[in-house]
Formats: sequence, structure tokens, C-alpha cells
Amino acid sequence: MSRPRTLILCALSLLAVSPLIISTSGSGLTAQDTGPSIASMVEARRERLAEVALEIWDYAEVGYQEVRSSALLQSELSDAGFSVEAGVAGMPTAFVAEWGSGSPVIGILAEFDALPGITQDAVPERAPLPEKGAGHACGHHLFGTGSAGAAMAVKEWLAATGTPGTIRLYGTPAEEGGAGKVYMVRDGLFEDVDAVLHWHASDHNSASPATSLANKSAKFRFHGVSAHAAGAPDRGRSALDGVEAMNHMVNLMREHVPMETRIHYVITSGGSAPNVIPDFAEVFYYVRNPEPDMVAELFERVVAAAEGAALGTGTTMEYEVIHGLYNLLPNDALQRVMWENLNRVGGVTYTEEERKFAELLHASLPEGSPPLSSAAAVKPYDFVRRGMGSTDVADVSWAVPTAGLRTATWVPGTASHSWQAVAAGGMSIGSKGMIVAAETLALTAVEIFSDPSIVEAATAEHAERLGPDFVYRPLLGDRAPPLDYRRNRN
Repeated sequence: MSRPRTLILCALSLLAVSPLIISTSGSGLTAQDTGPSIASMVEARRERLAEVALEIWDYAEVGYQEVRSSALLQSELSDAGFSVEAGVAGMPTAFVAEWGSGSPVIGILAEFDALPGITQDAVPERAPLPEKGAGHACGHHLFGTGSAGAAMAVKEWLAATGTPGTIRLYGTPAEEGGAGKVYMVRDGLFEDVDAVLHWHASDHNSASPATSLANKSAKFRFHGVSAHAAGAPDRGRSALDGVEAMNHMVNLMREHVPMETRIHYVITSGGSAPNVIPDFAEVFYYVRNPEPDMVAELFERVVAAAEGAALGTGTTMEYEVIHGLYNLLPNDALQRVMWENLNRVGGVTYTEEERKFAELLHASLPEGSPPLSSAAAVKPYDFVRRGMGSTDVADVSWAVPTAGLRTATWVPGTASHSWQAVAAGGMSIGSKGMIVAAETLALTAVEIFSDPSIVEAATAEHAERLGPDFVYRPLLGDRAPPLDYRRNRN
């Protein structure tokens, strides 16, 4: 099933975990013989998980088109004994895999979509793959596979120990702009869940509480009248003029928005020939701010700019909301458990061959990037940090207590959405960080299953953060999943 590839694999030290007791000593974890080792259950799957991740890396399927990636993960989970429901919440590549019964119900999120327009071979110098139109520059091939590996290990542990509860893996498509998880939340797929765990590829290891920017996006489509640009310009009305007028007004608006706001756009269609006045043009906008209510307000101002641009250029305009995301809601009670388990697992240590690969990649990064040795460290527990990105995990976090972590699947200093991220994610540096994440997720889930007070504390904190009057209203409204959002209209 996997393509031929030499994998550089390194054994992790095995971690023994009791169903009820995890103890540490000055030099690390002290093994307990009263229960099976959850880490050994992950470790036993290491080679297969690396193969699956590399297959999905090869597929590089963009949002809502992850047919093979989703099917592969579903097959692995089904073979491991999970019941799998595919095509949930109106998304053909979304699925829910479940094992066990009763409470608590622990969910683990899995992503698997690639980014369009960035390709790279698994080599430490710039080497695009012309046959590919997308690449895993955000590490979701590792995310989905590592999460599935964690869920399978937890299932094995539940069965071995007879512990009651349900482990559930959510296969969530189209995180990159398609908001797959929001439709799952909107359809109530998390209503019976006690806690949700997730992780993400990164250039470091951390599990501190964090938040993100809320985000709403739309494609603005202008329609004009085509004509010969030299012979009959007076008979034409340029749809591209509408797009450019809108962009100019929004750029003027930047001076008059809260400082944390981020607005970005790309013209996805602007015409085909200079001598033909374009009768269609499209621009794709993102509007971000820390607060969902402010995003909604700013978005309406962007819409007003588009309406004014159409009026001023003699064109017509329509827009389609593509996605809308809340900001991440932190949960300290869950995050502390996650961070403690990440420390037990530890970071990533490179083999000599991996280090040579990493050094070549590191040389392509900006001067002053963190040293390679930082891949082995775990960042200290910190106050709530605001990330400047956005994620559909956020809407899940408003529905149920949620905690996440990041592990060093990339060379320290690597930016996400870069060719360096694709390169490291396509070889053993990526899969090694994925195993760290899978073990940490599995350990955290086991601790939650073993200690009811964790769910109690997380639930109480979640309710306090929401407040008594909170009502969830998705920023994307009642639209159906945009299954074709990666397709440009010309």
C-alpha cells in the first residue's frame, strides 16, 4: 500500500503506565507493573504509522477532496476494531470512528488535507514536484495518522484493562479554509463528548494553553460586460475594476480597524487577456480578529466595500461565505494534564542521518533560527498565548473542553506553509515527532479515563469561560459545506 522509501526510524524508550498511577522520579518515568504500557502500544505501531503518514503525504489531497487519505485512515481504524461512520455532517470525506461504550467519551481530532500550490520532494533543498499541485506544508498527514495511532492504542488499553468508556476519532476534512469541524459541531456530533484532544505539527514541543484568531472568509464575485479593450472600451464594464476598487477600499479600511485585525486576499480570477475587458473576476478574502463578534462586524464592512465597488464600476457583485471560525477557548485543567504527559514522553532526538538532513534544511532558514537541539526540549508551561492563525478546532473548543499540543515534526525555525515543512514532513523527522504526539495523546486520554476529577474540573472551567448566556452561532451561518471551495471559477 505504501510507496517504496527508506525510513529512518529510531526507537523510543518505552513508557510504562498504570491504569491509575503514573509516577516520576528525578531522572524520568518510573515503570509500574500494575497495567499495560500505553506507550508500547503506540510503539508497536510506529512503522505502520510512518507508512500511512507517507502515503497521505504522497496523496497531497486538498480540502474536501481527500478521498484516498480519508479511506486509508478509515481502513486502518476499521481493521483495529473501530466502528466507522463515513460521510458525516454532509462531507463525503469526514468520518467518525468509535470503540467502547458509556462514559467518559473522549474525542481525538484527525486532519488530513494538504495545501494547494506548494510542492516539495522529501529532500533538504528546494525541489518542487511539478506533477503535484499541492503539498503537506502544514503536516496534516502526520496529524491525522498520529491521532489515529493514539486512538488505536487507547482502544487496546481500554480492552486490556476493562476500563469503561468510549474512545472516538473524528476524521475532519478541509481544515485549511474549509472549516470541516464547524459543520460537525453544528450537526451536534460533539454533544455527548466529555473532552477532546488534538495536536499539530510544529518546529517545537509545547502544550501550554493557547488561543487563536476568529476568522471569516468569502469569495466576492464581480460580473461585468466584456468588450474589446481598445476598439470598444466604452461598451465594456470591467469585473476586474470591481475587484481592484474593492481591494483599494479595504486597504484604506485597514487604518480604521482594531490593531489585532488581520485582513488578506488573493485575486483568484482576473481575466484572460489584456485586450478583453473581463466580464468576471473573483477575489477571496479572510477577515480575522481575536473576537468572533468583531469578525462579524468587520466582515460586514468588507461587504459594504464590495457593494460600493460594484456601484462605482457599473458591475454587479455576489459573495459566498466559505468559512467562519471562532477563536480557541483554552482549558487549563486539560492542558496541564497534556503538558505533564508531553514532558513524560519528551522531545525528539535526531539520528546522525537525520541531523545531516536537518542541518541542510536549517541552512535555508532565516538567520537566528532556533538551534537543532531545541527539538529535544519541551517548552515550559506558559500563560495563555494568542496565536495569529486560525483553526476550526476553535469551534470544537466552544462545544466541549479541548486541549492540544505541538511536537517537533519540522526542523526548528521552520515556518508552517513552507517547502521546508513539506520536506521534513516527508521523512523520518516528521514521523518521529508524530510518534511523540501519538504517545502524549494516548497517555492523556488514559489519565482522563482513569481519573474522573479531570473531566469534572475541565467541565467546570469550560462552563465558566463560556458564561451563562452563551449561545453558539456559527460564523458561517447555515450554508452547506463548500465541497468545491478549492475550485476557481473563470
